[in-house]
Amino acid sequence: MRVALHTRVRPDRVAEYETAHREVPTELTDAIRAAGVTAWTIWRSGTDLFHLLECEDYAWLLAELEHLPVNIVWQARMADLLDVVHDYSDAGATAGLPIVWEL
Repeated sequence: MRVALHTRVRPDRVAEYETAHREVPTELTDAIRAAGVTAWTIWRSGTDLFHLLECEDYAWLLAELEHLPVNIVWQARMADLLDVVHDYSDAGATAGLPIVWEL
């Protein structure tokens, strides 16, 4: 399945956010892949961040990562940088952007 998400970086933390994403821990990327993600891309327009994930089951992905120590540390780091964060709770499973049009 494909899931599109929207988050927002704090205006004064854009450079730190981009630096952090050049240093994503291998343990975290391995866990993301193990949870069924085959691709995850993030685009930035100003402070708006748009994510496109391809995964087997988004709700299962969130459940697998929500309590994983390396993800908890990463999310704490992201919470420092973001105004709108990625929600790893059960409620986050419905946070995907609705499809308006496809070709």
